[in-house]
Amino acid sequence: MERIRLSEDLDISRIVHGMWRLNEWKYENEQAISFIEQCLELGVTTFDHADIYGNYSVEEKFGQALSIKPSLREKMEIVTKCGIKLISSNRPDHKIKYYDTSKEHIIWSVENSLKNFQTDYIDVLLIHRPDPFMDPAEVAEAFSLLKEQGKVKQFGVSNFKPTSYSMLNSYLPFPLVTNQIEISATHLEHFEEGTLELCQQERISPMAWSPLGGGSIFTSEDEKVVRVRKVLEQIKEELGATSVDQVLYAWLLSHPAKIVPIVGSGKIARVKTAVESTSYTLSREQWFNIYQAYRGREVD
Repeated sequence: MERIRLSEDLDISRIVHGMWRLNEWKYENEQAISFIEQCLELGVTTFDHADIYGNYSVEEKFGQALSIKPSLREKMEIVTKCGIKLISSNRPDHKIKYYDTSKEHIIWSVENSLKNFQTDYIDVLLIHRPDPFMDPAEVAEAFSLLKEQGKVKQFGVSNFKPTSYSMLNSYLPFPLVTNQIEISATHLEHFEEGTLELCQQERISPMAWSPLGGGSIFTSEDEKVVRVRKVLEQIKEELGATSVDQVLYAWLLSHPAKIVPIVGSGKIARVKTAVESTSYTLSREQWFNIYQAYRGREVD
């Protein structure tokens, strides 16, 4: 499995596994351990989390599995996010949904995540959403303190547009290392609004959430999605791939921005499919064929 260098002291697997739906998989601890081990054997060593996942419960469930087999921690990288406050029975003091990127909340969130994961460091911490009330100087203070204390190795953001990314980055004494954004053959926004160009300019690899378009590519009868599906089937035959999701992953992996797809399935066979997609490289013509299928027109 190829590794992606985020910084001098940290690299991640080219395929990341997302734990958002861990609760839905109904795993007991031993099953969770087995799943993690199988991912590691495939070379998928990076696991994506957020404090809010599973109604604020997924981090703790993942940590329970790690506590049973602590040796797994040193074999993986943990990415987690903070900054969203949801209305939740697990957070009864939250009266509305809002964003909190204050120094106090970021530090509290990290301490809570460390407790949940039963670890003493997080590999990458992301601000989950752009905050219209953000004080970037406060964020910089929180990040600097957490890095100095060794509690977080590196920092990034999620769902940030270029202006928000550049603004926050300008306040930090060290660079952000990634931007986790929605990218798929049915979500082209970041190809067209400069987000990926900024990632290339800053020499960072973006992480792609929902790389299969939330599964719509397999079932939707929307005209644009049907066009994409037809082209994917054609290119699958050309590549000798076994499934269209391999083509979708390969479409992202082929891009020069070194996009890192996040797989969100609790089935190890689906993870293996994503890993196998790293062996396929699309030609420029094949790449544009998929890109133009959703747009419904040629490039200008």
